[in-house]
Amino acid sequence: MRSNIFPENLSQNKGLSIRIVSPEFGHLSAESVAQYGSAQRLPYYFFLFVLQGSSQEVIDGETIKVGEHELLFAMPHQLRQLAKAGHNADYYKLGFDDECLSRLPKKLPFLLNPLNQQKISFPHDVAQRLWNTFKILNELLRRADTDPELILAYLNSMLTEINAAYFVLDKKHRAGDLDKFLGFKLFVEDHFTDQPAITEIAEKLALSTDCLYRIVKQHSGVSPKEYITDRLIIEARRRIYNNQHTSVKELAYELGFNDPGYFSRLFKKVTGKTVAGFYRDLSL
Repeated sequence: MRSNIFPENLSQNKGLSIRIVSPEFGHLSAESVAQYGSAQRLPYYFFLFVLQGSSQEVIDGETIKVGEHELLFAMPHQLRQLAKAGHNADYYKLGFDDECLSRLPKKLPFLLNPLNQQKISFPHDVAQRLWNTFKILNELLRRADTDPELILAYLNSMLTEINAAYFVLDKKHRAGDLDKFLGFKLFVEDHFTDQPAITEIAEKLALSTDCLYRIVKQHSGVSPKEYITDRLIIEARRRIYNNQHTSVKELAYELGFNDPGYFSRLFKKVTGKTVAGFYRDLSL
């Protein structure tokens, strides 16, 4: 499920699947934008960093505002709606795929978003270092034949800085608990349409159900069952965007619901809209 393919002809380097965009560089043509449509299920990791000014992105239907010294990141399979207006900001956007990430020397756990926060604020000095690194990457990617190892070195430096800042925001987690929560998230990503029982997940992670509840509640703010429900509804919204002709019944069965009526009621409870209403909004 987490095998992601970078769109053809999008990369700016011959040896890596990576692309950077700044106010003066890297923008797609109108024809290319039209080809991808108004909403895209991301096949790569996406970053928006703002040094000054403000911008916003719509990720999984949520509008996220990004201000001075802030960074937004989105992960593969999340739904990103293309911005209808320009950015009133000094910014960089960056995208790269799993293959590119696999060539870095160490794992970066923030990319699994264990704290469920997709926006990070940086102190002035850290923001300036990040900006300088983005600027170097911007220069390196102006030439398609730049040595990939040079690009990866700066990418690793940038992501390491972001990873450190991400976890500074959270003072509550313990290393062992975080590992267990990451295990829970990965298990859910692989099996959420099977709608596994909480006891099954706890057994897979060698935890009691009470311990699993505590860890998931601590990191996500919701119970394991609520987490899986929220993940199913997010997936439903993504699939509605991707295939606006799927019936409610088909969508329910795809997501592992045996009762389409129950799925419809759950969708409305979580989103405040019926599935039909969600479809209508997309057609406007």
